[in-house]
Amino acid sequence: MTEHGLEIGAILMGLAGGLAIFLYGMELLTNALKASTGKRLKTLLARMTTNRFKGVIAGALVTAIIQSSSVTTVLVVGFVSAGLMHLTQSIPIIMGASIGTTITAQIIAFKITHFALLIIAAGFAMQFLGRNEVTQRTGTMIFGFGMIFFGMSLMGDATSPLRDYPPFIQFLQEMENPLYGILASAAFTAVVQSSSATTGVIIVLATQGLITLDQGIAMVFGANIGTCVTALLAAIGKSREALRAAMVHITFNTLGVFVWFWFIPEVAALIRSISPVHPELSGIDRLAAETPRQIANAHTLFNVGNTLLFIGFTPWFAKLVTWLIPVTEEERSHKVAPKYLDKDLLDTPSLALDRVRMEIGRMAERVLPMLRRGIHLAMDGSAQELSELTRMDSEVGMLHGPILDYLRELSRRDLSSEEADLLHHYLAIASHYESIGDNLKLHLIHVGRKRLHEELVVGEKTRELIEELVDELFKLLEEATHAVTRMDKKAARKVIKAKSKISDLATNIERRIVRRMAADAPMRRVTFQIETELLEALKRVYYFTKRIGKEVLKAESGAPKETKEAEAA
Repeated sequence: MTEHGLEIGAILMGLAGGLAIFLYGMELLTNALKASTGKRLKTLLARMTTNRFKGVIAGALVTAIIQSSSVTTVLVVGFVSAGLMHLTQSIPIIMGASIGTTITAQIIAFKITHFALLIIAAGFAMQFLGRNEVTQRTGTMIFGFGMIFFGMSLMGDATSPLRDYPPFIQFLQEMENPLYGILASAAFTAVVQSSSATTGVIIVLATQGLITLDQGIAMVFGANIGTCVTALLAAIGKSREALRAAMVHITFNTLGVFVWFWFIPEVAALIRSISPVHPELSGIDRLAAETPRQIANAHTLFNVGNTLLFIGFTPWFAKLVTWLIPVTEEERSHKVAPKYLDKDLLDTPSLALDRVRMEIGRMAERVLPMLRRGIHLAMDGSAQELSELTRMDSEVGMLHGPILDYLRELSRRDLSSEEADLLHHYLAIASHYESIGDNLKLHLIHVGRKRLHEELVVGEKTRELIEELVDELFKLLEEATHAVTRMDKKAARKVIKAKSKISDLATNIERRIVRRMAADAPMRRVTFQIETELLEALKRVYYFTKRIGKEVLKAESGAPKETKEAEAA
């Protein structure tokens, strides 16, 4: 299709292809950065929340490194869900994430598109020839970086004919109203699901001298509105904490645009005064030389200014989003459902595995009460009360199934050898907790029902010995859970080394049971069967608890000495 000598089809193909390559480069760069730094960045976020300004810095740093504000928000949601930080503490991090995204604009404002293919070649060589994961991931980052600039180069070449195309120039003149620029940019961002892509297109247009700084600023504002759609779509079907985090993002960006919209000329004047100038050029050439950096600076100024403007109102933001998305009865009743298994993190294995560990901790929280409550019900509970064990075991299963599904999905991703090993350890640990729950439900319900049917009473001395063993097992199961959730080798060793103590306690009970069997007591055979089954169920609890400790030792150290120590225990 040709109009006034202009190949419209070629322009559209160049724009579409260039944008696709740009987005693909961003995806490669982001995934490689997440895989390389995800775990360390999570630690940084967790530590820097003592005050709101540290939170802003943490959010900005993490997002600048991984180039994904959505991943930063997902991490924050996980901390809030786990009770490691309040919603009010998370808001400065979300604000800081907006600042972190401006690094992309600053980078792509540099005119290094001529070297894009060289950067791609260097990245590919490192990927192809690299002999270790670090080199290959670094190569992927460089390759993605080069693709970003190559995509921009294609978009720039495609749009260069528009500089002399009267209908397009007239269209841009009609876009002098900033509201039109905001709406067009917001719609484009909502469609491509990337504010970075929109910013790249804006800078490409500026590089060709097709838009003024005032128009560019309005479009940057629109990109910030459009990215709210991305945040909202990402939160659909997630926890209400995720919805509140998305609502913070939406409120923060929308209010910021509303405030700054009235001062676009003043912002443009300030940006011109602090940005590089090229007085030796004139007309469209000067516009093309100066505007890209000015737009990148405007993007940074807007997000930094927005954060400074609203940082004092974080408690108000928290109250507002909680009012918009109130706490439900389901949240208050703590209905059993996976809380941390976020599918958005599957492409970042280190963070996904961290979430699995947190979910296993929740699973353990439901196994622990089964031990104390289950023994009480087996020895004293009614038939109706015994059904509690079925419900409690069902709650364990409600977490075990999704954990397995999540790990199965994660195993299909590109995992490092260390991540693959950790995945298998977590799979085993989750199965051990499930086995403890199944073991307690099966045997304790059977013992309880048989006791009721035969109208038996567990002897006072035997009861004391069993309760002593249960107390010790409960402590060890707590210790094993601490070892899992904190990856604590010391706690894991403590669990494994308790073998002789558990054995002594079990032996005392066995002797007591045998003595009662030999005595001339009524229903001694059935009593022997019940008490023996009860003891065997408790011995199985320790067996699986010890297996959990061994898995933690293997997962944490991987050293031959530690592994042999675990296997020998």
